Amino acid sequence: MSDFNRRQFLQTSSIGMTAAVGASVLANGLVAKAAASERIRVGCVGVGGRAGFLVKTFAAMKEVEIVALADLDSNRLPSAVEVVGNLQGKKPRAETDFRKLVDDKSIDVLVVGTPDHWHAIPTILGCLAGKDVYVEKPDGHNIGEGQRMVAAAKKHGRIIQMGTQARSGEHFLSAMEYIRSGKLGRCLVAKGWESSKQGSIGKPADSDPPAGVDYDMWLGAAPKRPFNVRRFHGNWRWFFDYGTGDLGNDGVHRLDVARWALSTACEAQGDPPLVFPSSVHAAGGKWYFDDLQEWPDTLQVTYEFAGVGAKPGKVLTYEMRVWNPYGYLGESEAAAVFGDQGYIILGNSRWRAFGPGDKLLAEGKGNNDGTTHIQNFLDCVKTRKRPNADLETVGHPSSLLCHMGNVAWRTGHRLAFDSVTETFINDPEANALRTRPEYRKPWVLPEV
Repeated sequence: MSDFNRRQFLQTSSIGMTAAVGASVLANGLVAKAAASERIRVGCVGVGGRAGFLVKTFAAMKEVEIVALADLDSNRLPSAVEVVGNLQGKKPRAETDFRKLVDDKSIDVLVVGTPDHWHAIPTILGCLAGKDVYVEKPDGHNIGEGQRMVAAAKKHGRIIQMGTQARSGEHFLSAMEYIRSGKLGRCLVAKGWESSKQGSIGKPADSDPPAGVDYDMWLGAAPKRPFNVRRFHGNWRWFFDYGTGDLGNDGVHRLDVARWALSTACEAQGDPPLVFPSSVHAAGGKWYFDDLQEWPDTLQVTYEFAGVGAKPGKVLTYEMRVWNPYGYLGESEAAAVFGDQGYIILGNSRWRAFGPGDKLLAEGKGNNDGTTHIQNFLDCVKTRKRPNADLETVGHPSSLLCHMGNVAWRTGHRLAFDSVTETFINDPEANALRTRPEYRKPWVLPEV
């Protein structure tokens, strides 16, 4: 690290730093746990919002013992401790600084359910401390963070699963089998979309942070700013400093499924799989809501994947309209792949394939709550196989689509992309947005 070596960073201040789980688990109480010596010992960073679901689900897994919870909002910890205690028969300890979990040598796995700007540092430190990591999407706040996370996992041999749970969803897997059959014909185009209505976050005035919140630490690497309730719990994702907009919030799921499905179609027709696009451009803006949000509420992004040899290129598009009260192609948020013999629509709980004349050819349904995704991660912690949303091969490439789209929108440029260096070709303005202008000390990105 530039200002702290790893040991100093981990030991600063003498510290080294809920979607239901399954109705049957909560209704019937404790699950049958494996013997203590066979359990994976887990530390959870963050306990509110999506992190609350992760805490519950991990606690309900028979091979898991949650040892500790960390949240810099101490108001959230007591109820989370109680929930875990009820599920596993033993209360975890509560911390307000995640570095205590990193320092705990008895912890095997870190679960990172924090805001986007707090994904990278705990994940990297977890890798440096020999822990495997389950981290929510997108992989980091920006491209540079994602690269550093991948580098840490590779160098230290760690398993990292990103929380794009569709990768382990039964109906998504069956949809990929259908695509793999080649029944869609020749596929060149895919798209993802968000069209569910959201609300304004208003324009409340700045105020003092709530009691029991370490607000300076919550800001982390982001610039020092006055507290505002809309820049905090739940709404942080709409601001440049902390989130990645709805493109990185919900769009990452749609883009991940669209890229996965189109890549599966490519392989079925003898074309190379899709990894990184060769170019991106975006149009849209903050046109509908008059509030404090900074990211766009209306957006269209086009990604082009260059052809290889005699194989043609492919196009992936993303549309965001978070102000209309209706869906598109029967789904408020989904992905689709289009071939010359048919097309397939992949929603959160179903998929449908259509042929000429929009005739329904096949369909499937399933649960996408994420439980099977977490089980896949735990299985891979034990087997050391790549998980379904492995950070290097799945999580980072799909997250990068979000970051690329955001950079294209902020610059207004059509951007050419170098997939080897993950930089924009001949565009200093775009490359400046690959990372933060400055990481506020001491929260610099750890060296790996």
